[in-house]
Amino acid sequence: MEVKKCLECGTKILGRIDKKFCGDQCRNAYNNKVNKDSKNLVRNINNRLRKNYRILEELNPKEKIKTTKTKLLSKGFDFNYFTSIYTTKSGNTYYFVYDQGYLPLENDFYALVKRR
Repeated sequence: MEVKKCLECGTKILGRIDKKFCGDQCRNAYNNKVNKDSKNLVRNINNRLRKNYRILEELNPKEKIKTTKTKLLSKGFDFNYFTSIYTTKSGNTYYFVYDQGYLPLENDFYALVKRR
């Protein structure tokens, strides 16, 4: 019978035939190494989305308000990160970060809205 070794630390594995790791710590360490690059990308994007969401939520405590691009940028808002786009029948394009949205207006003004 073949002796199975942990994929992370190489110690002998006891237990089920299909077991690959000696314990949870080794399983987690192995999977963290394997997924490191993709997890960092996802983590960084989620952090940017979370920051944008908090900024929109802070500036728009009610359901609708008008603000400036300068104010959004001064808080650290990144216009490259949003979760969806909604175009109205009249052709207005809203950008949403989950349920918080913004509509570009004239002269660097933005309408902030909250989707119900």
